[in-house]
Amino acid sequence: MLCALDPERVAICRADVSEAADVARYITMASEKWGAFDVLFSNAGNPGLIAPLASYDDEAFDRTLRIHARAAYLACKMAPPKMRDAGSIIVTSSMAGVRGGSGCENNIAYTVAKHAQTGVVRAAARAWAHRGIRVNSLNPGPIDNPFQLEIEQRLSEATGKDITRTIDDDIPLGRHAQPEEVAKVALFLTSELSGFLTGHIYAVDGGLAS
Repeated sequence: MLCALDPERVAICRADVSEAADVARYITMASEKWGAFDVLFSNAGNPGLIAPLASYDDEAFDRTLRIHARAAYLACKMAPPKMRDAGSIIVTSSMAGVRGGSGCENNIAYTVAKHAQTGVVRAAARAWAHRGIRVNSLNPGPIDNPFQLEIEQRLSEATGKDITRTIDDDIPLGRHAQPEEVAKVALFLTSELSGFLTGHIYAVDGGLAS
């Protein structure tokens, strides 16, 4: 069901998050509409190309890094001048940025890009600490949503294994996360409850990285 969007509460800006001019445009639009803001959630991504390393496409590799690592870098660079002090930046990464996991050898671009985001978060956390702006990484494990399931289907086809079952068997809690469970951690990172936390990785993974 489609719901009407309240133009006073929601604004849409089409942008390529890997392009500096587009990032500057969406940040400027938000600040002009609502003034200085408190939270930036860098949540763009793509699944990356599924292919063996020996035949991996170089342009696909570069594009995946731009969408994940460069986009996070640009957001962390350009947003704070338009933010209030003591704000919060959240960068969505992945457990692929902490551990490879089954199938990572067939999606090197995604794995490398997510590791790179960790570097962006840690550097940006120190860069903006003098203003009290916190920068943290939200690293979900497998989520029960179409984006994740498409990746797993493609990995299953590439490896000849049931990757979804393999992943669930590897997760101590034995299942994929629900989207709401990730959203609750994001909400925590925007709130005063996380007011002294910055530069950290928050794994929502059912114990996968343990």
